[in-house]
Amino acid sequence: MLLAAAGGAAPAGAQDRGGAAADARHTDSGPADNGQTLGSPHRGGTLRLTASSSGGTLDPQLNYTSQYAQLFAVLYDGLVTFPKAEGPDGNAVVADLAEAVPQPVDGGRTWRFVLRQGLRFSDGRAVTVADVAASMRRIFRVGSPTAGSFYGNIVGADTCLRDPAHCTLRGGLEVDPATRAVVFHLRDPDAEFLQKLAFPHASILPADLPDHDLGNVPAPTTGPYRFASYDPDRGAKLERNPYFRVWSADAQPDGYADHITYDFGLPDEAEVTAIENGQYDWMFDNKPLDRLGELGSRYAAQVHVRPLFGMYYAPMNVNLPPFDNRLARQAVNYAMDRRAMVILYGGTGVAAPLCTMVPNGIPGAIDGCSYTRGADPDHRAATWQAPDLDRARALVAQSGTRGQHVTLVVQNTAVDMSMGVYLRNMLQAIGYDASVKPLAHSVQLGYIQNTANKVQISISDWFADYPSASNFLDDLLGCENFHPGSDNSINIAGYCDRAAQALMDRAKAATDPAQAADLWAQANRAIDRDSPDVPMIRMNYIDLVSRRLGHYFYTNLYHLCFSRVWVQ
Repeated sequence: MLLAAAGGAAPAGAQDRGGAAADARHTDSGPADNGQTLGSPHRGGTLRLTASSSGGTLDPQLNYTSQYAQLFAVLYDGLVTFPKAEGPDGNAVVADLAEAVPQPVDGGRTWRFVLRQGLRFSDGRAVTVADVAASMRRIFRVGSPTAGSFYGNIVGADTCLRDPAHCTLRGGLEVDPATRAVVFHLRDPDAEFLQKLAFPHASILPADLPDHDLGNVPAPTTGPYRFASYDPDRGAKLERNPYFRVWSADAQPDGYADHITYDFGLPDEAEVTAIENGQYDWMFDNKPLDRLGELGSRYAAQVHVRPLFGMYYAPMNVNLPPFDNRLARQAVNYAMDRRAMVILYGGTGVAAPLCTMVPNGIPGAIDGCSYTRGADPDHRAATWQAPDLDRARALVAQSGTRGQHVTLVVQNTAVDMSMGVYLRNMLQAIGYDASVKPLAHSVQLGYIQNTANKVQISISDWFADYPSASNFLDDLLGCENFHPGSDNSINIAGYCDRAAQALMDRAKAATDPAQAADLWAQANRAIDRDSPDVPMIRMNYIDLVSRRLGHYFYTNLYHLCFSRVWVQ
């Protein structure tokens, strides 16, 4: 009942209770054709955001959280980007700092971009091809989480991955200041190279930035906003970038709000109350289950339910007991009550059981479910039906791991804690001595990635960088994304299977979409059998905004677009 209310909230074209138009068809709902908001009656004011904690480093080439990727979308730019557009239109790649999206030559191995003229950073300096070259090298020098998986196909990247401090990308990157040309040479064709360049890790930054994590020091920006101040314990303040001029209404339109404040520290329950009271305009964190009925019944015009390329999953460390044993990992997959996780997230209106690491609807997904009652990897059920605790207990006994202590690391939000308590009880029920370790959102992701912390199992969410199986399989389980001792090792399970990796590498190089989808599906089935992770649920996103926020604008990849909404 709770989710029936929340899931049906905010129909298209609804008006919020303050009278601000939420309908994008309003006659003054968008910027002028050139992307500028100057002259709009909705330009000005302060957009007020809140989150329980900060999102980690401000370095756009290192941060891998959806919280700051959403913020970086109105701060930084790459040569190309995903457009600020709603629905499927937002999934394409458009030119950003480059004049146009090029067609590759040399069998898909050479890409030539031309940098736009007149671009400036927020400190007034001109953006040059030297900045582009330095930014691409910096990806490797600072150890970006996607250096290998996204940019490792550039000629010279293998040397950069072995010796980051001396990375030059020799033979793989050429720039010509006279023609403003930027040319990439790839070892193999890559059908997703444009999407990878559109991700924030390929943001173009000043060439003189240090080759280390910027931490809490913001880099100069190119987008409509820049940082005015930042305190990871309290919040951020953004102001207009005085050097910003719209070069592409699709890539980086102007912002409506003059200022954006982003306060940290409120728990999720208090965030909901603060938005209901008009103290904030939007919250990052998941909405607690006990508030969904209230939101659906009393604040329906302020609630928006939108699709996500996202999931919750539980990575298991394949290099530590007990989950260095495949039978133990399969046991947890059988015991997982995915229907319970749906309920804990918010119900069937906003979530559904997930059996494999690639959600349905993305090429490379595989049908059916191996780890449910009456099924196995060789005899998949059509859908997930129910947990199989008896089989899970038998597998634990067979693995010889019964009675071992297991610590589960979760975020300390209401949703994640409730999932964690359930998972702890389930682990105990199948034979383990289990406990829960909650951590703040700002530190949990880095903590569970670092092998030095010896995390056995954790709960994490994951949002695709773009709609592709590679974002789920290669990013989360590719050999090149496991970096022992680093907070930027997104392959949290520490999984590396050479046969599966070979299939993924072939899929990444395939320019025929059907062939690529088949290769991803083969890799998916191999990983499914090994069970390094427990896929739990796929989600929709429940967005709650204030009464005074108008022109609600949601993209599949950026979610609420901060530059597109206005405030009274």
